Amino acid sequence: MKKNILILMAAMAATTLMAQNIQYPKTVKDGTTDTYFGTVVADPYRWLENDTSAQTTAWVEAENQVTNAYLAKIPFRQKLLNRLTELANYEKISAPRKRHGKWYFFKNDGLQNQSVMYVMDELGGTPRVFLDPNTLSTDGTVALQGVYFSHNGRWAAYSISRSGSDWQEFYVINLRTGQLTSDHIEWAKFSGADWQGDGFYYSAYDAPEKGKEFSNVNETHKIYYHKIGTPQSQDVLFYQNPARPKCFYDVSINEEETVMYLFESGAGAGNILYVRDLRQPNSQFIQMTSDMDYQYSPVLTDGDKLYLYTNYGAPKGRIMTADIHRPGLADWQELIAEQQNTLGDISVINRQLILTYKQDASDHAYVYGLDGRLRHEVKLPSVGSVGFTGDKKEPECFYTFTSFTQPGTVYRYDMDRNESTLYSAPKVKFKQDDYVSEQVFFQSKDGTRIPMFLTYKKGLKRDGKNPVYLYGYGGFNISLPPSFSATRIPFLENGGIYAQVNLRGGSEYGEEWHLAGTKMQKQNVFDDFIGAAEWLIKEGYTSKEKLAIVGGSNGGLLVGACMTQRPDLFRVAVPQVGVMDMLRYHKFTIGWNWASDYGTSEDSKEMFEYLYGYSPLHNLKPGTAYPATLVTTADHDDRVVPAHSFKFAATLQECHQGNNPVLIRIDTKAGHGGGKPLAKVLEEQADIYGFIMYNVGMKVK
Repeated sequence: MKKNILILMAAMAATTLMAQNIQYPKTVKDGTTDTYFGTVVADPYRWLENDTSAQTTAWVEAENQVTNAYLAKIPFRQKLLNRLTELANYEKISAPRKRHGKWYFFKNDGLQNQSVMYVMDELGGTPRVFLDPNTLSTDGTVALQGVYFSHNGRWAAYSISRSGSDWQEFYVINLRTGQLTSDHIEWAKFSGADWQGDGFYYSAYDAPEKGKEFSNVNETHKIYYHKIGTPQSQDVLFYQNPARPKCFYDVSINEEETVMYLFESGAGAGNILYVRDLRQPNSQFIQMTSDMDYQYSPVLTDGDKLYLYTNYGAPKGRIMTADIHRPGLADWQELIAEQQNTLGDISVINRQLILTYKQDASDHAYVYGLDGRLRHEVKLPSVGSVGFTGDKKEPECFYTFTSFTQPGTVYRYDMDRNESTLYSAPKVKFKQDDYVSEQVFFQSKDGTRIPMFLTYKKGLKRDGKNPVYLYGYGGFNISLPPSFSATRIPFLENGGIYAQVNLRGGSEYGEEWHLAGTKMQKQNVFDDFIGAAEWLIKEGYTSKEKLAIVGGSNGGLLVGACMTQRPDLFRVAVPQVGVMDMLRYHKFTIGWNWASDYGTSEDSKEMFEYLYGYSPLHNLKPGTAYPATLVTTADHDDRVVPAHSFKFAATLQECHQGNNPVLIRIDTKAGHGGGKPLAKVLEEQADIYGFIMYNVGMKVK
């Protein structure tokens, strides 16, 4: 590849672009080019990939200054933030879970930046604080990622992240004294803590180069064993595979500590699974599967019998069993066959299986015996999403249910009687009965039937004048089920429609649905989203002037691709933390992990041309009028590095012609989104909704 890198010392100047009198920072261009299979591709803003340079820092400050000045002029911005804050100020309680004779749950009093973990000696007893992440930082930017109890009941390891980064640190609590130990693990990533005796296994990378912690490629994932009371420098390297540097590795151990599983993933849509019998001295791992295109996951280990989930030979998922002495895939036996609907989640509670299936993107749950026989369907409150909580040996069972109009509500469930009783229900300051959700179906460009949920205030007229917030994702086998968000309420209260479309690329209808939105079929995802917008207009729900599209991460790619392919169709576009440079995404942090969905520009001439044909960064055209656009990213995003959004925003401001604002909002001490403190969430959502509502002409009551 040819690279002509210029040394850039020029300060940021201002050039007047008459978009509502906005003066965008002038972003300096250089002569950088790359050559792919004979095609020369310019990348004049390559210098923005250096997120720690003085030039990039100056650019970020200049862009934020312009964006903040614009947002500050939205007349109802503070009123909207006040209402969002009022709506968020309600008690949120998770389902309780039993661990070593005590009950643990999370609670947020209302406006706490992070939820607090509590412990009770008995169910319904007096709760006391077990772990409060709010005490770990002054601004709420340290988030709790996971809590892992040792099997012997002596310890609890917990992981945190700082400022939204994917990097993890582990600490340990002595459960007998409640005190923090001296143990501290750094540079873990995509890791849990899997206990064996008085120590645990975790996955980590070598410490990154200083200044490149959030951008350099992460390679050679290693598994270590940490013994309680020893420094990290003495941790034992348990497993690595230098021959496969771009893979993830982790282990899991059953509660009895008789069986250990090893997972290898990252080079496909699934994983390779290994098993080791810990009852046998000096036993070695035995490879169970060999195809990383399929998912293989242990469900339960019961003596020599292994219960496993897989979508191998069953695109919508099934449950199988194996004998640990003959663990190869060829010897697995089917226990619960693939169903008409997609198997989404599995819980083992009271030695029974609770299987959650997706039916047109909403959940239906069933109780099965370990013999594979169906006992009954769980009676859920309505169409929505459910998650079960319980222990494989304990009779107590809880589930949390949510829908577009019902906040997360916890029910206690009697598995034998098939009866649910209310355990805790949040009280949000809005009139739930004033709103309705419906599911509609439309045909995409190629005739495929696509589902979409619509939520709006009762009495809505289909006169083409309703503002619409159209949201999608469409990738990585991830589904978008019904869910509640208090941040949507002001938009709905003021006559808006929230539309959530279930695009190909997700898991709603199994692996075939997923594959239909990957690699050389990725355009299907964009066609589905564009089709949703056209259907909403055709059916009189909205018009082009009232339509906003929003998506994050892979959904940011979705928005970027659709606004460049059909800039005439949308009034507002909000690509959040999006993958915008499809030619170079795999060169940063763990971007290589997305190749199973996207392919890479290095795979073949055909794959390069396909990616080049829809890459949002490379399909912005000079002299084009684009929708009012608010690009969002954050300085600590080491999942989708901010360079994607930086380069896209710079190019968009260069190419855009018209009066619509095209801005970028760059958050600080924040990452890809996970663990973001509530205060930052509310500020960001106020800006996003304010930008949308202002640009579609809504009048906030």
